[in-house]
Amino acid sequence: MSADSAGERLARLRREFASIDGDGDGFITEAEFRAHFPELPAEALGALRENADADGDGRFSLEEFVRVMP
Repeated sequence: MSADSAGERLARLRREFASIDGDGDGFITEAEFRAHFPELPAEALGALRENADADGDGRFSLEEFVRVMP
């Protein structure tokens, strides 16, 4: 991946993260995920929690979000 495409990916993911982070606190909660993606199955949210919530605090930081998103 070139530096430009890596930078573009990060910029895109920052925008996506901000659009999901409803209260703008820098974290995405499960409630914010459900509000943004109402059709998301509970199993998918559980898998996301297991794979993305590295520190187990029940919310997703930008770093955790970037790590699991394409």
